[in-house]
Amino acid sequence: MRAIVVEAADKLNWQEIPDIQPGTGEVLIRVSTAGVNRADLLQAAGNYPPPPGASKTLGLEVSGTVAGVGDGVNQWAVGQQVCALLAGGGYAEFAAVPAGQVMPVPGDVPLPHAAGLPEVACTVWSNLMMTAHLSAGELLLIHGGASGIGTHGIQVARALGVRVAVTAGAPNKLDLCAELGAEITINYRDDDFVERVRSEGGADVIFDIMGAKYLDRNVDALGTDGRLVIIGMQGGVTGELNIGKLLGKRAGVIATTLRSRPVDGRGSKSEIVAEVVANVWPMIADGQVHPIIGAEFPIEQARAAHELLASGEVSGKVLLRVAD
Repeated sequence: MRAIVVEAADKLNWQEIPDIQPGTGEVLIRVSTAGVNRADLLQAAGNYPPPPGASKTLGLEVSGTVAGVGDGVNQWAVGQQVCALLAGGGYAEFAAVPAGQVMPVPGDVPLPHAAGLPEVACTVWSNLMMTAHLSAGELLLIHGGASGIGTHGIQVARALGVRVAVTAGAPNKLDLCAELGAEITINYRDDDFVERVRSEGGADVIFDIMGAKYLDRNVDALGTDGRLVIIGMQGGVTGELNIGKLLGKRAGVIATTLRSRPVDGRGSKSEIVAEVVANVWPMIADGQVHPIIGAEFPIEQARAAHELLASGEVSGKVLLRVAD
């Protein structure tokens, strides 16, 4: 089989590697399309090694067709069209994934576009609902509103009756966020998101990809009983936290990750996937939520796809087409 082999961040080679087979409890997927995530860029640069036991091949989400099943797998059959959340291995012709991380393609989403759903859907639902317990009528602030996670998060939140504010750095990105349902759009290059959000009473939940750079200002933007959920470190890893501000607001700061979670058990990927299928897939089926695809590349152009995502010029998801 062929897969992307990383020689360096700017040398992503599509070449032969040993074939793989599904292990016990695993599903083998013939990959149609792989989603591109910032974790892939970090791993290619040598800054984000895969968890122990995971494939060293890039790629955290795919869509495709079941090509085989391992012992103990009864819920999936050869020939079914699926998408899946991976710990690695997506930039390849075949990917082996625990059965609990495999999902049916929702609604009438085209098979290639389904590759843009697993990572964002699991990230958004696990953080906003399972962790932050976001409720209808609350105000959610999403940083990076035009990103893959942001565009999905806006739609899910609106479907749940949540008010949404977003930050982005370009008018066209803010326009897209507004079209998807964001009622407060903030250009972070020109406006102070703290003032804008505080004028609305403060955010009940802030969904943050920046980390240290925004830490103090995020706390300022929280309302009483607010929850700051940090899922990224694009703005650095070390910041100063004013405990007094948190105490005054009865607020909380939570940091989470998805890739290193266990396959099964409480808080596992399988549990999150089951929640997503039960709660988000119906939203997609009835048209409330749909994948936002910003660009598609053939797998041989993985480097170009990485460069586009790194540039910040794309909205929504970037996909790599592996097979027709």
